[in-house]
Amino acid sequence: MREQGRLRYGHQMSNSDKKTEHNKTHFGFTEVDVSEKTERVRNVFDSVSNKYDLMNDVMSFGLHRLWKTALINQLKPKENMTILDVAGGTGDIAGRILRETNNKASVTICDININMMEVYRDKSIDRGIINKDQSASLICSNAEELPFSSASFDAYVIAFGLRNITHIEKALLEAHRVIKPGGRFICLEFSQVISPLLNRLYDDYSFRVLPKLGSLIARDHASYKYLVESIRKFPNQEELSFMLKEAGLGSINYQNLSGGIVAIHSAWRF
Repeated sequence: MREQGRLRYGHQMSNSDKKTEHNKTHFGFTEVDVSEKTERVRNVFDSVSNKYDLMNDVMSFGLHRLWKTALINQLKPKENMTILDVAGGTGDIAGRILRETNNKASVTICDININMMEVYRDKSIDRGIINKDQSASLICSNAEELPFSSASFDAYVIAFGLRNITHIEKALLEAHRVIKPGGRFICLEFSQVISPLLNRLYDDYSFRVLPKLGSLIARDHASYKYLVESIRKFPNQEELSFMLKEAGLGSINYQNLSGGIVAIHSAWRF
């Protein structure tokens, strides 16, 4: 039985997450203890949740809508599919899937950030759909340790969330575990720009303009500075393809959008 519009808690931070580790990782361009990154990322999205959807439109000049449409076109969701939307936050992808399937797909949003999912829940209430079997189930959990049985979902999608995960390789192994044999993995994420000229323009816009927009609109310069830096630390198209292969996924391919500013990686679980 689906739970509509309620927040349920899966695994929170495990004991290993809570231990102080000596290993280092990146939080944007800042080096931090591995044990700190998840909480730092959580705090970023706590801060930006109320302006997140607006900032997506402003920062991308609305292009994020076309990128997400491309994801849905690749996914081709159908009625009665079970779909896991990891880092689904404010429900943009989940809402598109439900509309595409006339609310007959079973969609679960799994996100580590409660505030982001509360934005989705509030939007659903405002639209009068929260109790009409027309909204996604909401699960608060870390993508590295999903609270679902193996082979539970026909498809696993993640949009603009993979780069914020501390151990990407663990998240990809979890994706492989929860996808049914014959099921689909799709990731939409910022990637490496192909054209040197476009890359210079993109860098200039990212580092000079985006944090200022974050200051003006979301009143949060630091979070948008992190988001810009996190893109530069994320594996490029080929590197992510290799990581998907290492996680056991197959038939891997990717599609560059907007000159490689973003890419859609697609794979299958055999």
